Amino acid sequence: MYGTSFGGAAVATLGLLAVTAACRVLLRHSEKNRRAAARVSAEKSLPPAHRGRHSRAGGGMHRGCRGSGPVSPHD
Repeated sequence: MYGTSFGGAAVATLGLLAVTAACRVLLRHSEKNRRAAARVSAEKSLPPAHRGRHSRAGGGMHRGCRGSGPVSPHD
């Protein structure tokens, strides 16, 4: 075994496994917090509801229509 005992190698392996497990837990926790923060900031930065060009309230004047009078070939 070239300078190290079997027990020392087993302890080092267990230590690396423990550190790896702890890093995974911390990484999952930070990713979950980042997703939650991104969701909250996305909800805050939503622009007001845009009704769109064709969804206006009320009748009003429509493009090209004059309302009353004779119907022209352009209407």
